[in-house]
Amino acid sequence: MPFYNLYDLICSVFKLNRFRLGDRNDEKIFMSFSLGIVGLPNVGKSTLFQALTRNKVEASNYPFCTIDPNVGVVPVPDERLEKLAQMSQSAKIIPTVIEFVDIAGLVKGASEGEGLGNKFLSHIRQVDAIVQVIRYFQDENVTHVHGQVNPEYDKEVINLELIIADLETVRRNLDKIISKLKGPHDKNDEKQKEVLELAKKTLEENKMLNTLELSSEEKKILKQFNLLTIKPIIYLYNVSEKDLGKDLKLPENALAICAKTEAELAELSPEEAKEYLKELGIAKSGLDNLINASYRLLNLITFITTGPEETRAWTVENGAKAPQAAGVIHTDFAKGFIRAEVINWQQLLDDGGWNQAKEKGHMKMEGKEYIIKDGDTVHFHFN
Repeated sequence: MPFYNLYDLICSVFKLNRFRLGDRNDEKIFMSFSLGIVGLPNVGKSTLFQALTRNKVEASNYPFCTIDPNVGVVPVPDERLEKLAQMSQSAKIIPTVIEFVDIAGLVKGASEGEGLGNKFLSHIRQVDAIVQVIRYFQDENVTHVHGQVNPEYDKEVINLELIIADLETVRRNLDKIISKLKGPHDKNDEKQKEVLELAKKTLEENKMLNTLELSSEEKKILKQFNLLTIKPIIYLYNVSEKDLGKDLKLPENALAICAKTEAELAELSPEEAKEYLKELGIAKSGLDNLINASYRLLNLITFITTGPEETRAWTVENGAKAPQAAGVIHTDFAKGFIRAEVINWQQLLDDGGWNQAKEKGHMKMEGKEYIIKDGDTVHFHFN
């Protein structure tokens, strides 16, 4: 079964069962993750969102046509699943998913009420990472909010608006904690004040909070405020078709993508899309590159479960131990964890199945300290 036919199922199931990093007593678990898409007006955000999620949204040539946030859930392509499903004769395939949240275009001065203001930034305070779309292409038929295409200036404008939005949040919460410290308080309040003052100083210097080297305790304190600039950021440069595949000397954590090409790919079948990419001389689509970059940035990996009922991908943070991975499937699996049968997906495929892998001695029995690896195929045993 092709992944894309599962869209409705994924939306109905995963939207009701989504866990974010650290939701369970700060255990490092992941079931799915979300990316917030931001950028100036007319940089191709909505066109890109439409292509990535295959949802039809307004994409007109004027600022602020996207006022309410658009949300799309996208299955993560993984060729390993289909191969394992064929081996296991699985009734269904369920990939892991990624959620894209697209909000209205920011403009310079949004924090002071320009354009739509910065209130809509609350829509992306819960996302795991931010994708900042930056216009790189030239097109006289598509107006630029600043009158000229200048990618680095646009990047600075958006970063500054995120900084100002965070500064407002930090100042408000710092005032609250200072007032609290005048009465009965504990050491945690003192530490919170210290961390908020550091954040305030950094933001007032027009620096992003993700540039700070923070301890795990400091990260935990700042996390509760859902700050924007502490999140990992991917800079997505929207280029013209002629620039695809070129070395554009982009900065760190940056990718080139052509929203127009992605929109064309979205209209094709998976087979046709592969052929079109070949014609363009491109190995992977922009969506695939973005997902891969997101996994690296968020330090995520995928493990797999497979059997007659289903073959399914699960996402955890790199370094997660077996009980934590089991907890992504069900909390009872983590609580009653006994052991896990583990084998690399390709080895399992080469052996021809679980029984054959056991006979050949390739199946390993692992305990609570085993660290899950990307591509592990796992069968958990629990009380």
